[in-house]
Amino acid sequence: MAFENIVFEQSDGIAKITINRPKALNALNKQTLLELQSCLAEVALNTAGIRSVIITGSGEKSFVAGADISYMQPLDPAGGKTFASLGHKVMAMVENLPQPVIAAVNGFALGGGCELAISCDIRYASDNAKFGQPEVNLGVIPGFGGTQRLPRLIGKGLANELLFSGKMIDSAEAERIGLVNRVYPQEQLMEESMKLAAMIASRGPGAVRLCKESVNNGMEMDLNRGCAYETDLFALCFADEEQQEGMSAFLEKRSPKF
Repeated sequence: MAFENIVFEQSDGIAKITINRPKALNALNKQTLLELQSCLAEVALNTAGIRSVIITGSGEKSFVAGADISYMQPLDPAGGKTFASLGHKVMAMVENLPQPVIAAVNGFALGGGCELAISCDIRYASDNAKFGQPEVNLGVIPGFGGTQRLPRLIGKGLANELLFSGKMIDSAEAERIGLVNRVYPQEQLMEESMKLAAMIASRGPGAVRLCKESVNNGMEMDLNRGCAYETDLFALCFADEEQQEGMSAFLEKRSPKF
């Protein structure tokens, strides 16, 4: 897949998607969102060849600095709604991709960049990363899911503090409040992200996909319904040869061949 504003790479069951607008600190304009949408659609169809995904930004300064303000400034309410709707659609695609998605946050993750990161399943950050939802400084609110996913991830009070103040936090604080899973030195970030992606890619791909489905859908249910849903997905595993291979390999004391 060839794009102007993103770079797609694939090897050993891992897809790497890099937002590549370094002069704009990888800000998300309409074209970049459309390219990301197209790329994600292709990845979703290739569960046999792609088992895990990494999303990152080009360079060492920025993951995604936000939505492109120069693109948004002249929009009217109808244009703003259209742009936000596109952003929401792309973030939902990331969240609902069959494969697990790791955000390798290598610098600024502000506004739409923070929203992209929290749409991913797992977030690793470099020690120079900065996070925030600074939209109130621009006279708007987050438009790509920030007011919805952030409270679900870190809790209402902490999310409100970031949303209402527009302040930035560093990667250490982001780790402390549960916004990111791990923090690494900049030069180790991609290596560690690839290690995790490779580990995930080596597991039973059907089981990993069902884990993600169970978590994402179960989070929207009460506990009893969620556990019943998990039971159904657990039972579904026994209709797949992957379960036979995994359990046979365990009993035979060998590595499974998924």
